Amino acid sequence: MPLHKKARLMVWLMPISFWLWCGLAFLNVSSASAQSLEDAQQKFLRGNYEDVIKIAKKQVEDGSSSDWRILLVRSLLTVGRYGEAYTNAQNGVGDYPMQLRSFLLAREAALYQNDLNGANRRLMQVQDILEQRRGLSGGDNLVAAGEAMLLLGVEPQVVLQNCFRPAEQADPPPREAFLASGNLALNKHDFSLAADAFRAGLKKFPGDPDMESGLAMAFEPSDREQMMVHIEAALKTNPHHIPTLLLLVDHLIDAEEYDEADKQLALVLKVNPNRPEALAYRAVLAHLRNDPGLERESREAALKYYQTNPEVDYLIGKKLAQKYRFTEAAAAQRRALDFEPDFLPAQRELAEDLLRLGQDDDGWQLAESTHKKDAYDVTSYNLSMLHERMMKFQTLTNSHFIVHMSPLEAGLYGDRVLDLLEHARATLCAKYGVELAQPTVVEIFPEQKDFAVRTFGMPGNPGYLGVCFGSVITANSPASQAPNPANWEDVLWHEFCHVVTLTDTRNRMPRWLSEGISVYEERQANPLWGEKMNLAYRDMILHGELTPLGKLSGAFLAPTNSEHLLFAYYESSLVVQFIVDRFGMEALKKILGDLHDGDEVNKAIAQRTAPLPELEKQFAAFAKDLAEKLAPGVDLAKPPALHSKIEQTAWEVGHPNNYYTRMREATELMRAKDWAKARPILESVAESYHGEKKEENPLWLLAVTEKNLRDTNAELATLQKFATQESDFSDLFVRLVELCGERKDWASVTNYAERLLAINPLSPVPYRGLAQAGTALGNNEQAITAYRKLLMLDPPDPAETHFQLAKLLHARGNSESEAKRNVLEALEDAPRYREAQRLLLELEKTPPSPQADGAEASNVLTGTVAPLNAARTAQRAVPTGGGNP
Repeated sequence: MPLHKKARLMVWLMPISFWLWCGLAFLNVSSASAQSLEDAQQKFLRGNYEDVIKIAKKQVEDGSSSDWRILLVRSLLTVGRYGEAYTNAQNGVGDYPMQLRSFLLAREAALYQNDLNGANRRLMQVQDILEQRRGLSGGDNLVAAGEAMLLLGVEPQVVLQNCFRPAEQADPPPREAFLASGNLALNKHDFSLAADAFRAGLKKFPGDPDMESGLAMAFEPSDREQMMVHIEAALKTNPHHIPTLLLLVDHLIDAEEYDEADKQLALVLKVNPNRPEALAYRAVLAHLRNDPGLERESREAALKYYQTNPEVDYLIGKKLAQKYRFTEAAAAQRRALDFEPDFLPAQRELAEDLLRLGQDDDGWQLAESTHKKDAYDVTSYNLSMLHERMMKFQTLTNSHFIVHMSPLEAGLYGDRVLDLLEHARATLCAKYGVELAQPTVVEIFPEQKDFAVRTFGMPGNPGYLGVCFGSVITANSPASQAPNPANWEDVLWHEFCHVVTLTDTRNRMPRWLSEGISVYEERQANPLWGEKMNLAYRDMILHGELTPLGKLSGAFLAPTNSEHLLFAYYESSLVVQFIVDRFGMEALKKILGDLHDGDEVNKAIAQRTAPLPELEKQFAAFAKDLAEKLAPGVDLAKPPALHSKIEQTAWEVGHPNNYYTRMREATELMRAKDWAKARPILESVAESYHGEKKEENPLWLLAVTEKNLRDTNAELATLQKFATQESDFSDLFVRLVELCGERKDWASVTNYAERLLAINPLSPVPYRGLAQAGTALGNNEQAITAYRKLLMLDPPDPAETHFQLAKLLHARGNSESEAKRNVLEALEDAPRYREAQRLLLELEKTPPSPQADGAEASNVLTGTVAPLNAARTAQRAVPTGGGNP
């Protein structure tokens, strides 16, 4: 739209909204006619479209109000009778030349007759009506004016505040006002505002299927359970409600329930055999089933009546991106932009696709451009702000990886990240026979909201530690998970396994199998990593909560709680373990090869293992056996919810050695600080079963009790036993470093400090422990590295840290300049530090070694990574520590 036209609209926007508001009083529809029209509109909302068309046609023939013509055109568009809709819409414009809604419907109908010139002409006529302010009255016209202004390029926030909001406050308000506000917010990814608008609409119009459907869409990114509640509510009122059925199709595709998605599409196409979105979804399903003929045919059918409709390829690309087909998704968005170069949703999606493909320069440039054109779109705004923050990241590289981290974290553990990734690459690529053609990009975010924006386009989704897009990995750093971070080594191993399997299958694998292999490979790399059988999983398995293989991907979409989500990861990994144990690793690799060739997953699994019903039966028996063997002979029955103390006592008398009862008794004694009584109970419980994580484990509670009883020898023994099964409990390893340091057991200090670095490399504890241990054991290089990194964390005793580092550097003999710099910094903080003064005098007598110092200083100050040390890489060949998927 020309800038001067847009400016003219902005100038008179405020007065016209007030005038339209005042015009509400001039509606001149008779009460009898209104009642009849209202009945027909209710029929429309209930999905009785053909009945409405018959009634509306009769009313139009009888010369009734423009509202009947509008209802007729809407109904014809809904059922896909585009030619009739076009004819009636054009007649409506002629009969009611001042009715804005008629012009907008005429524009829409023209688009679906491939009459682009006619559509543009109608929009220009709407602009003329708005600019001349002729014949405008009614709340519906206020909404229509706002919708027209959006098409004409007026800022969305201005339209919201000056058209849609005033219409919502009319008495009575038109339902279209709430729908317009909600849909505008949905289009801009402002899901909270959208939910508020639709909820407000439902208060005025209870049971309205359009409101329920809009509210379901607002919940889609964050709460699939609530989304399903509102889907059911919408379909209860109108079983033929196309937007809701399409949302359900979208959800079923995400859950990989493709056959059920087909059934819902059939319902949509029964109402409207020409609905572009339905045919676009059919093209998506054909692509996912490796049927290029049907895919092409469905896309062509979707574009039959509106050949340059950018929404078709935009939707196809968006769904393919959600299935990790980013190359194909980017191609679809480019096709959409060929139809309409300024179509901002496709620009935004293409930007995200390029970023997920590792094409950062083009991706960020397009994201910035989209944000400048549409300041309201939440995703574009988030990406723009994130890009500014990521410009400050540091990049670490070698021949196989490009790692982006904050400068502090890059200096502290960037070398360990590259070592871990190299080890994962060597192990997993060889195991699966995969060659990676391009470097893997890894982005580690110190703030969870930045990780979420980079990964999902908006803050939220706190349950994720990392995500892999194929050749790009995003991960939360330990800093984003304080105070209890997961093991970052475990997380990166898990995500890099996705790189291998997604490459192996050309991203053609269901989510459950992808996650299952990654969790399985965590356990293969380190028995302490990954999800393992526990009491919660045991109960789920024994109570029949295993998900059938064909529905496992859906278990990730709408879990009841975080425990059920983790169980989906665990069950998926058990399926992989079962296939490998029963049919061999080669069977799993052949399944991946079949997926690479485009086979459907259940077919691939059946032809490489056993028929699916038989396989599911065998797997259920396998899982049940594992669950029953968790703690044989231990009373693991959960105490029932009893209504009286007497009933509870009676149950406990009948279960004297029940695990849960005794744990509760011990924790109550601990709360009362009766450590002496708690100790024998915890000793007995821990002897029977100690497989839970972190604070839920009786070994940890026993160690806490022993600490309070000042029996540190027993505490140390208990913690050392606990450490043989734990991988991501930082409190455990902090205490072990402390206790072993007090005993000058420097080998153990080194071991536990290394394990703590795999959990929290931002804590000073492991560096101080490694520095002290290195000094005591004569491993000066370990001590020097640890002191350097400790200084990055601003320790409370900087003078002592600088002095100890200076002393070690001086002893090494070729680092006098760095040694002098550190001793001077020690004296700056503590001018009377006698030992530092003496060391400075010594250094003044020693000639400098500028070449060695220069190389070292560069490495320390910039945080760049030196060439990989083969010995250190070998030492970490089987790293310890762990984390959740």
